[in-house]
Amino acid sequence: MKIFSFFAGVGMLDLGFQDAGYEIVFVNEFKKEFMDSYCYARRKRNYNQPIYGYHVNDINYYLEDMGEHIFQQYINNERQNNELIGFIGGPPCPDFSVGGKNKGREGENGKLAKSYIDMICHFRPDFFLFENVKGLIKTQKHREYFEELKRELKQNGYILTEQLMNSLDFGVPQDRERIFMIGVLKGTELARKVICVNDTFDFPWNTNLPYDSAVVKMMNWPKPQIYRENSKRKFKYNVPRNLTVEEWFRKNNVYRHPNKKDVFKVKGGREKIQTIQEGDTSRKSFKRLHRWKYSPTAAYGNNEVHLHPYKTRRLSVAETMAIQSLPMWFELPSNVCLSAKFKMVGNGVPYLMALEIARKITNYF
Repeated sequence: MKIFSFFAGVGMLDLGFQDAGYEIVFVNEFKKEFMDSYCYARRKRNYNQPIYGYHVNDINYYLEDMGEHIFQQYINNERQNNELIGFIGGPPCPDFSVGGKNKGREGENGKLAKSYIDMICHFRPDFFLFENVKGLIKTQKHREYFEELKRELKQNGYILTEQLMNSLDFGVPQDRERIFMIGVLKGTELARKVICVNDTFDFPWNTNLPYDSAVVKMMNWPKPQIYRENSKRKFKYNVPRNLTVEEWFRKNNVYRHPNKKDVFKVKGGREKIQTIQEGDTSRKSFKRLHRWKYSPTAAYGNNEVHLHPYKTRRLSVAETMAIQSLPMWFELPSNVCLSAKFKMVGNGVPYLMALEIARKITNYF
């Protein structure tokens, strides 16, 4: 399977597919600083360079004359080599997010979901993966839009499967729900391996996962405790230690990580944030994580701020990458602005989630 990646960001979804054995042959991202960071993070690793390169473009460029002609050549090259072709991507989601802009299909980002589906229907890959926020299926008007996109895919010959998944299921120390949809083109080698009913098929989304998020969230996790700067608290809880932020801080050696100093300063109110208990994540913003519990969703737009469990500051980029289960070697360049670093990390698919879904696709087909 040769993978064409769209809305790549810093490449967290791509990294999961690469480590599962797939070859990324084309990478598309709209923001140059995100693409530069994508390349920088991999500079010391032995990943193959995409043979069709890195492309900083709006995805709609490939649906217009010049871009369409160039991209079609890439597809034709792979077809001539009898390669299977897959598209992967998660269109920007603030217009569907429950806590975001909520503009849906009318928003500039919301329209990109339709552009991605149009790319799939026009170029007809054997397989595609679509990822987005839960608001796309949980909010009625967004769900109607999602159903329209699915109808377009089915009318163009795709068999579909979808599932709302929580990153906790995959061993990520974060309560983060995302909708995933996989499509397979009828008449292809992959389609012959599925049992199709009403243009849908069963996929083992929930089998052989390390955790069940519903069970995990019912466990006896520590309650909020008085905040004490640089305090020590031993792990003495009957919960999975591997799902705690402190375990991942240690695993990723965050206090020696190259991005350890990438942190927003607390502008005033230092005394006030010291009153927020360790583990109090009940408020909209200024949630303080508990060291021996998983994190809420690591999304830092809309004035959402997460505080360090036992330091009087916000989380660093290194700590956020640990919460996203990225490997310790993964780092971002120093010359990218701080807000962009948090955005590209917060927007990405958690690494362990991406890796396991890619492996499931391999095993299933």
